[in-house]
Amino acid sequence: MVEPLYEISVNCTFCDNTFKTMKVRPSFKKATKTDADFCVHYKDINPDYYIVRICPYCGYAHTENFADNWKSAQREAFHEKIAKNWTMRSFSGERTWEDTLQSYKLALVSAQIKEEKSRVVAGLLHHLAWLYRGKGDWEQEKRFLAFALEEYVHVFENEGMDLNNARLMFLMGELNRRLGHFNEAVKWFSRIINDRKIMDAAMIRASREQWIVTREDMLAIRMELPDEMKQAT
Repeated sequence: MVEPLYEISVNCTFCDNTFKTMKVRPSFKKATKTDADFCVHYKDINPDYYIVRICPYCGYAHTENFADNWKSAQREAFHEKIAKNWTMRSFSGERTWEDTLQSYKLALVSAQIKEEKSRVVAGLLHHLAWLYRGKGDWEQEKRFLAFALEEYVHVFENEGMDLNNARLMFLMGELNRRLGHFNEAVKWFSRIINDRKIMDAAMIRASREQWIVTREDMLAIRMELPDEMKQAT
């Protein structure tokens, strides 16, 4: 019988050791639904649990999106904060929710020490929010959504021109909506809908849908609607 998990070998860019980590076979990735902020819910096994690779020898945790190179100051900082105190342990088996939480938090520390790009850090923070969403822990989800939103704003300000701007703008709208910052959410959705340079039909459609959802959210709590929403019936 084919197992859902299979092993791959990864070379650690910090200590240069090779270690094993698990991945989920594509045939076992069965999504049941996707939330508006791209959080995918899976039927049996969640491939997001295995995105972070952790070196058992030094504790360096990273994803495929991390840069390979290290500056000497980053090496020193990582050695002081993580590697020096690391006790060798393996993360190559099946992961529980708790293992996964630990893996993302370790990756976050590694990314901050290594000064990874804001979009990498934002992705880790967003995944942590999704983990808490899966557990139904809204307080922690909200906390990490707010951190992720902050990083996405940095991405937009510093790297926006090189990325799929519509998707990034949509995410900033949707995270603002989820955090109850409705006026800010409307601003982002409206920009996507009205910007003639944006040709991403899927994001324009999603923005129209979430603009309507945001309007309903605001009406539900009797919040004053912006003028452009008052005209929409």
